[in-house]
Amino acid sequence: MSDYIMSVRAVRKNQFIADVGATKFLVVPPDTSPLPSHVIPSASWFKAVLADAAWLNQNNEPRGDILFIVHGYNMSEDEVIQRHRRLKDDLHAQGFKGVVVSFDWPSDDKTLACLPDRHQAKATAFKLVSDGITYLSKQQTPTCTTNIHVLGHSTGAYVIREAFDDADDTGLQNSSWNVSQIIFAAGDVSSGSMSINKSDTESIYRHCVRLTNYCSKYDEALDLSNVKRVGVAPRVGRVGLPDNDPQNAVNVDCSDYYEELTEPNSSISGQDQPFGFVGMKSHSWYFGNQMFTKDIFAVLIGKDRTVIPTRKMGADGKIQLMHV
Repeated sequence: MSDYIMSVRAVRKNQFIADVGATKFLVVPPDTSPLPSHVIPSASWFKAVLADAAWLNQNNEPRGDILFIVHGYNMSEDEVIQRHRRLKDDLHAQGFKGVVVSFDWPSDDKTLACLPDRHQAKATAFKLVSDGITYLSKQQTPTCTTNIHVLGHSTGAYVIREAFDDADDTGLQNSSWNVSQIIFAAGDVSSGSMSINKSDTESIYRHCVRLTNYCSKYDEALDLSNVKRVGVAPRVGRVGLPDNDPQNAVNVDCSDYYEELTEPNSSISGQDQPFGFVGMKSHSWYFGNQMFTKDIFAVLIGKDRTVIPTRKMGADGKIQLMHV
């Protein structure tokens, strides 16, 4: 099956480059890396995505699900498609019947917040909503609802937050746009900024049914002792959501599970991480991990936060990921 990519990378000499360009819609053949030659007209792309997203529930009623993946920093097109396919295959193995789409932004080797042109950075994030989510939201009908979900890994969480904030500030014509589930994994945004009373975050909470944040205190990429992060506030992907988060926010602490997964001679590593680790282990273990995939599958289909089988209550009364 082909893969769907929404790219805002610029093109030079028939190759993608690490700069912001016009939004392009790609259908990438199996076992192939994304190329500018895979671009198709946007109308054809949206039609194909909506068709692949559609399925019938147990009551034979039409439903659709589209999951956007927004990657982090220092990711090439090859790495983006590899992680896209790993998560897509694992979700479908769990029973996910919708479609997975990657939003590919020109991350190069910098975090989005540090790109030289801040205006370009915001324009990059804004296109996720303006050129993707809002169009799909307008396709909703009373008889067939397509649920749109967004997963941001690392700096991808920042892209999502900025996209939602800028969309509200800009005043898009379709002001009723909404998504179902927002998922942060190893999110590279400050924990404090995710408080209920922060102006740059209220849009993300207002435009989703639920936001689920996965964090781990073992995340070395988000460790404040990392020399590249000196002076940066604690990140939500490491310390979790603040205590004054809104009712539709859920924090899932993965620290104890990650420690069990990676301890010497771990009894669960082969089961839960059958394809090994990608990138920095402590930061990117989510891709290819079976417990994380089971958990987000339950999130995507709308299970209550308290009955998802891959979760337990810690001694502090907070939700933790666990092996089952």
